[in-house]
Amino acid sequence: MADKNQQQRKSLRLLIVDDNVFARSGMKALLETVPPDEGELVLFEAANGQEALQQIEMVRPDVVLMDVKMPLLNGIEATRLIKQRWPDTKVVILTMYAAHQSDALAAGADRFLLKGSSPEALFTAIFW
Repeated sequence: MADKNQQQRKSLRLLIVDDNVFARSGMKALLETVPPDEGELVLFEAANGQEALQQIEMVRPDVVLMDVKMPLLNGIEATRLIKQRWPDTKVVILTMYAAHQSDALAAGADRFLLKGSSPEALFTAIFW
């Protein structure tokens, strides 16, 4: 079992879903500072929930960082669909709106963070 955990830590596929290109860029820059002992992060991006579903089908990420308010398919509905189809994919809701916490968790989100949380809180949510 330890070997499997070590293998998983070597490479973690992470999808960043946010309609704001600057938010995605900032998140990528932050995630690129992850200490090497946490393993290699392979990053992917999507601009809305609909695009996220397409990306997940193709790249099968281990973790999805999901914004809530997006066009075409919002993060709550996208999370619900992701957890129905790929229940082992971890979904971390990352939003500015604390009011969405109960809806996000009811949709199946594994973690809920507010944008502006500490990098340590984000890394913990990703690597738990």
